Amino acid sequence: MIKAIIFDLDGVLVSTDHFHYLAWKKLADREGIEFDEKINNRLRGVSRMASLNIILEKAKRTYTPSQKEEMAHFKNEYYVSLIRRMTPEDVEPVVLHTLETLKKRGLKLAVASSSKNAPLILKVTGLTSFFDVIVDGTMIKNSKPDPEVFLLAQKLLQAKKEEALVVEDAVVGIEAAHQGGMKAAAIKDATKDEQADYLLSNLGDLLEISGSVV
Repeated sequence: MIKAIIFDLDGVLVSTDHFHYLAWKKLADREGIEFDEKINNRLRGVSRMASLNIILEKAKRTYTPSQKEEMAHFKNEYYVSLIRRMTPEDVEPVVLHTLETLKKRGLKLAVASSSKNAPLILKVTGLTSFFDVIVDGTMIKNSKPDPEVFLLAQKLLQAKKEEALVVEDAVVGIEAAHQGGMKAAAIKDATKDEQADYLLSNLGDLLEISGSVV
């Protein structure tokens, strides 16, 4: 039985991918580093510093740890300035309906995101109150496909692994969920992963899945 649902944030509940792209692009342009959508797609579900290291694969010079910290800070400051403009209007109606219905059914809900900005995004979009637990990048050490973020959410929800379902839009997230011993529902790009337990055309499909097993 599914008693708890753990959501990735970016690309699942809200769409901030383009903001990430713009912020990384601004940094890459400043440094004269090649950066495009293909490289950006490799950053899905990856921590900020790990993402920076992927981008620096195209760099023509090496950077010191302190320079990398400055670059990550530069990217994040610009990204935060973009997400602060978000409002509840940026949440799709199907997402709201799904969360409201799942709460009414008594399921435990969590957000598990590698983003350190997850609490801010949830606040400006008005989604915070839907979740019993919020795990963000400040609470973990390892990025996906390490299952740490999902395992922490599952523990804080006080749910058994076999009772928890992870919802992810990145293949690396599906892998992380399975490594953590949980089932995974794939949406958007993650539907390419044949290992996903469920494929979602939109978040509303969760209502049928949870309704059939709870």
